Amino acid sequence: MEVNQFPDRTIEINNEEYLYFGGTAYLGLPTHSAFQKLLIKNILRWGTAYGSSRSANIQLTAYEEGERFLADFIKADAALTVSSGMLAGKLVVEAVTSETNCFFHFPDTHTALKTNNSLPFYIGEKLNPRLLDHVKEKITILTDSVPSFQVKPIDLSTLNLISNTKEITLVVDESHSLGILGTNGCGIFSTINLPTIKRKVMIASLGKAFGLTGGVIASDSNFINQIKTQDTFVSSAGMNAAFSQTMTDAAGIYLQQHQKLKDNLDYINTHLIKNKTIHFAPDYPLIYPRMKGINAVLHSNKIIITTFKYTAGEKELNRIVITANHKKEDLDAIISILNQNQF
Repeated sequence: MEVNQFPDRTIEINNEEYLYFGGTAYLGLPTHSAFQKLLIKNILRWGTAYGSSRSANIQLTAYEEGERFLADFIKADAALTVSSGMLAGKLVVEAVTSETNCFFHFPDTHTALKTNNSLPFYIGEKLNPRLLDHVKEKITILTDSVPSFQVKPIDLSTLNLISNTKEITLVVDESHSLGILGTNGCGIFSTINLPTIKRKVMIASLGKAFGLTGGVIASDSNFINQIKTQDTFVSSAGMNAAFSQTMTDAAGIYLQQHQKLKDNLDYINTHLIKNKTIHFAPDYPLIYPRMKGINAVLHSNKIIITTFKYTAGEKELNRIVITANHKKEDLDAIISILNQNQF
């Protein structure tokens, strides 16, 4: 389906209006008028793009302010912005490779954190035996904060089972938890305090909840400074400077929209009939309905959700996305259909 404008809470298809429960604009910012005005103001100040290296002699304060805001928001020592979440992941993997004897990945880890020589964290339902041996080595564990097709954060308690001969670096992709989970949407980074982890690193796309094209890396100051010296970072243009400045200026809007999202999720949690055919958690804005033919039922009721195959060969998956912009009558419409079609 092709559309000719941004799909917010409604979407127009063939001159007909549908409710829209798709996309990744969890905080509803791309169409938020005050947010747009801040962005336009900053484009007038910083231009539409700045293609110079971040390591050049001219340094834009927009980056410093945006990164200070992100570090404080995420509750990390330091943060660094880049042009995309994908680049953030590739930079981190590149940086830790020279200090890693073996990589391990949790199931369904995003492509941004994939590396060819990584081993599965689990074999069947048990930890990879390599994690339990007594070989002294440095390992890096790669994972999404919320696994694909799940609605709850990854359980990292199993890291405590890893042999104490392993020095652990943990890299977490928070593209779908930053702005959503945690206090005011700070994500899960600050809550990861397992004694077995020597270093933790967070990456995320800012194009999801935060509504701006770009990526972020957050960690301790030494690691962030190390990233800044990498050839890939030095030779890359940065995130749009106007976007970086807008993050700082929109701090209050992020909090307001996060509260609206929480209110919508609380409303759904109160009125949705819980059933094994509905995959939903009260603090996460995705619903996975597992009823046969539900997509056609929704479509016939003028509701469009996200339907896709995440990877080649997978069955088609239906995903309902709740945003801060959905109104109570929108939520009533989707709740009513889900409640009527459980079996």
